[in-house]
Amino acid sequence: MKRSLLLYAFILALLFNVYTYMFLSKEVKFEQDKFNKVTTRLKDSLNVVSGKLADANYFSLERDENAQNYFNPEAATKTIQIEKLVPVITEKLLDLNTNPKGNPYTGQDQIGVNKFIINKVKVLNHRWIIADFSDGDYWGEVLLKYFVNEDESISFEVNQSLLYQK
Repeated sequence: MKRSLLLYAFILALLFNVYTYMFLSKEVKFEQDKFNKVTTRLKDSLNVVSGKLADANYFSLERDENAQNYFNPEAATKTIQIEKLVPVITEKLLDLNTNPKGNPYTGQDQIGVNKFIINKVKVLNHRWIIADFSDGDYWGEVLLKYFVNEDESISFEVNQSLLYQK
């Protein structure tokens, strides 16, 4: 009886080991397949997002070689670094928000108690800027021209301003 009990225990242990080995080997393969599928999907998503970002940045000074060549012509004695120009333009435009009547380059007069200030700025190319502005109640967008003068000062000119309805 002891012998048959030991034989049954040995066979049972052998079955458990075979079952565990098969389960773990299939689990590793399953996890590897799952990992490969997730990695492929993430790469595809990353490619889609990169494509959308490239499309969104199509109109930007950093990506427009023709606009960059405007500031860095081959025969120029003095060139302007684009990487430094965009933050300077943005900062100069946002500094005008401290005006008590609001930013003069929103193209809108003060309507209520609050003044119009520029929130976001996007430099499109060597001549155009688009900006978002609001006073807390009303908001809009403005298309600006900008000029880099000989003394490296920057001047702005409102081209078109749009105020959305409340």
